[in-house]
Amino acid sequence: MSEAMVIWGRLTESFWLNSELFLLTLAFALPLGLVVAFGSMSRFMPLRGVVRTFVWVIRGTPLMLQIIVIYLGPGLMGWGNPWPAGSFGRLWAAVVAFVINYACYFSEIYRGGIESIPKGQTEAGQVLGMTKPQIFFRVTLLQVIKRILPPMGNEVITLVKDTALANVISNKEIIMMAKEYSAKGLIWPLFSTALFFLVFVGVLTLVFGALEKKLDYFK
Repeated sequence: MSEAMVIWGRLTESFWLNSELFLLTLAFALPLGLVVAFGSMSRFMPLRGVVRTFVWVIRGTPLMLQIIVIYLGPGLMGWGNPWPAGSFGRLWAAVVAFVINYACYFSEIYRGGIESIPKGQTEAGQVLGMTKPQIFFRVTLLQVIKRILPPMGNEVITLVKDTALANVISNKEIIMMAKEYSAKGLIWPLFSTALFFLVFVGVLTLVFGALEKKLDYFK
């Protein structure tokens, strides 16, 4: 097997870490973002204030800093290291940081979508005897999905590229692997990482485009 094939194999293997981080972040951040959105819209002022302050802090600080703090912070503050040893612990620290960060961004998208639905629709549902959960899931939700799909697609595509930040705590994702080869005098592996991201983002763009067409009946 040629050296180029070996390098491509290792790059592909490393990109799985990016993909794993991407999938785990979406799996946890999408529902958590909805919970955070409800907290930021709560009529209970102390809860709303705490949630909005937390979202402001997370959105106002770099994700790279958050990854470092979540991975190293507990140990530096004398609380002990909560993460398993080795690469598994580094991956889960990155997952936690990404989930918290993206849940806050998703929450603002959710909140904007929910608040954009005319209140008259909720009032009409109440007149028909529907409960609040029924109004939300049968009347509001599909319209919210239609409205938030474009900004949500942008955030998801940004997440694909942000997975490269995991290397700040030595997660050997694809760019970190390529940098090892560039240190040995090979530059093409570093540039070739763009192909992995371009293909991934291209697939996601097609998926979101198809979803937007599917929801075109909400006009």
